[in-house]
Amino acid sequence: MRLRALVLALTAAVAVTVAPTALAGPPQPAAPVPAAPVRAAAPATFTHPGVVVSRPQLDFVRAKVQAGAQPWKAAYDQMTASPYASLSRAPKPRAIVECGSSSNPNHGCTDERQDAVAAYTQALAWYITRDARHAQKAIEIMDAWSAVITDHTNSNAPLQTGWAGSSWPRAAEIIKYTYTGSWTNSGRFATMLRNVYLPEVINGAATKNGNWELIMTEAAIGIAVHLEDRAAYDKAVRTYLGRVPAYIYLASDGSTPKPPPNSSIDTRDEIVKYWQGQSTFADGISQETCRDFGHTGWGLAAAVHTAETSRIQGADLYPQVSERLRHALGFHTKYENGTAVPSWLCGGSVQLGLGRVTEMGYNALNGRMGIGMTNTKAYTESHRPSGTDNYFVSWETLTHAGNPN
Repeated sequence: MRLRALVLALTAAVAVTVAPTALAGPPQPAAPVPAAPVRAAAPATFTHPGVVVSRPQLDFVRAKVQAGAQPWKAAYDQMTASPYASLSRAPKPRAIVECGSSSNPNHGCTDERQDAVAAYTQALAWYITRDARHAQKAIEIMDAWSAVITDHTNSNAPLQTGWAGSSWPRAAEIIKYTYTGSWTNSGRFATMLRNVYLPEVINGAATKNGNWELIMTEAAIGIAVHLEDRAAYDKAVRTYLGRVPAYIYLASDGSTPKPPPNSSIDTRDEIVKYWQGQSTFADGISQETCRDFGHTGWGLAAAVHTAETSRIQGADLYPQVSERLRHALGFHTKYENGTAVPSWLCGGSVQLGLGRVTEMGYNALNGRMGIGMTNTKAYTESHRPSGTDNYFVSWETLTHAGNPN
C-alpha cells in the first residue's frame, strides 16, 4: 500500500508540473527541444552581396526570369512596372528627416523610405537585366542621399531609420559587389550608414513594441555587413536573440511570455499590459497580435530578414528561432485564411492585415528546412506576387519564392 501511495503521489506531482495553468490558455503540445545554440559571432570574412539576398540567390532569380518561369516572371514584371524601377525617377533627399508618431509630421519620411526601396529595386533590375542604366540610377539615388542627410528627428526617428536603413545596404551590396562600372561615392555612402543610420538603430528600443526593435536590428545587421563592422554585427545578433523570444511566445516559455531584455517590463501584470492586455498564450502568438496583424507582420518580416542575412554570412540563426517563426507564421496565417477567432484570443476579435510578409520565411523554413507549414503555404501562394509595402518589405516572391540557395 505504501508503494502504491508513493506512485500515486509522484503521478500527481508530475501532472501538476506539466498541466497548463489557468492563465496559460488552451492545452498546448509539448514543444520540441530547442536546437543547440550556434555561434553568434560575426564571420571572419563577410560574404558580399550578403544582405537578405546572396549572389547564388540572385543568379537563381535571374535564370528563372530569363526562362519566363512562374511565379518569378510575374513578380519581375510587377517590380519593373512599379515607379521604383523607373529610369526617370528623381530622388528627394533632405538634410534632416523629421518623423513624428505615424509619420506626422512627415518631413521627408515617405521620400526617404521610398527612395531606399527604389535604390534596392534598381539594383535588382540591374542584376537581372545587366542594363547598366539601372545600376547608375541606384547609384544616383544613393549618392543624392549620402551627399545631404545628417540626422533623423522626432519620436519616430528610430523606426524611420530602421525602415530606410534596412533597404539601403541591400541596394549598396548588390551595386558595390556586382556592378563593374564606377561608383565613385561608395565610401561616402558607407560613411552615411556609419554616422547617420547605425548610431540610431544599434542600441535597439527595448520598451517599444517589438516590431520597432526587430526592424532596427535588421537595419543594424545589414549595415554591419556592408561596413564589415564585426562589433556592430555581434551587438545586433545579441539584441536579436533576446528580442525574438520576447516577441513570439512558445509554451515552453511557461505561463508568461519572456520580457524584452534590458527593459523595465518584468512583472506578469506589466507583461500582460505590454502584450495588449492578452493574458492567455498559445504557441505563435505575438506581442502585437492583439494590437493588429499589420504591425505583427512587420515584426515577423524583420525577424526573418535578419535570420536570412545571418545564414548568408555563415552563422545561421534560423536553428535558434525557427520554431518560434514557424508557429508565428502559422498562427497568424490561420486566421488570415478564415479560421474563426476563439474567445480567448484578443477578446474574440483581431484586426487582420498581416501583409505580404511570409514569402521569405516560408521559403526558409519549408523550402530549405523541410518544415510543414500548411497555413503559411496557402496564405503565401494566394498572395503572389508579393510586391512591396513601400516601407522595407520588397519583391520577396521574386527573390525568395522556391529559392534553394
